[in-house]
Amino acid sequence: MDQLTARKQTNRIHYYVACRRDLSENKADLYEYNDATCFNVDVPNIGPAKAIMYDVKAFKEALKIIRQKKIAHPIVYVLACRMGPFINHFKKQLKLFNGELLVNPDGHEWLRAKWSLPVRKYWKLSEQLMVKHADLLICDSQSIEKYIKTDYSKYQPQTRYIAYGSDIKKSEVSLRNQKVKEWYAKFNVKPNNYYLIVGRFVPENNYATMIKEFMKPDGRL
Repeated sequence: MDQLTARKQTNRIHYYVACRRDLSENKADLYEYNDATCFNVDVPNIGPAKAIMYDVKAFKEALKIIRQKKIAHPIVYVLACRMGPFINHFKKQLKLFNGELLVNPDGHEWLRAKWSLPVRKYWKLSEQLMVKHADLLICDSQSIEKYIKTDYSKYQPQTRYIAYGSDIKKSEVSLRNQKVKEWYAKFNVKPNNYYLIVGRFVPENNYATMIKEFMKPDGRL
């Protein structure tokens, strides 16, 4: 969302961004960032259901803003497929304002090993319902787009593939930079003699497997 708001191309659009606020945090209800209005949503710590409650409360607040501001043709963009069982209810309310529902299906949440079987079943059902009711699904992976179109073909889902972006400006940091030298020294790393993996530290990214393979005598995958 940081880049989406920062790279806004027209003043005809104004972004309202929901942000999760834990009950213990003392943060403002509203604040401006990247010319977007950010509103905090209070969510208690109730385990895996915390993310679901956040999405539901965020959608409720979005509808409240739409009513108050009398926003014509609003677009609600939901990231991930966590609130499937509730989405039809909110979609009907959104349509009263001639609004559109966009969904980013993210990844295969229902396959992640960290979830118990009942939770994984919920994620799969939730994904199905989000796909069914979305006006447009924004996929940041071609494989995810293919999966959505194939597994949920009965819903004839409308999809759009938008790849992750990247800044292509060459970094001004060099090996002569003192911080770089200190970092190399701290971790005993030599230039051009290491592998770099960037990603979230979650089981499905298989870092343990990668490390074990690199530790083998031949040092190759």
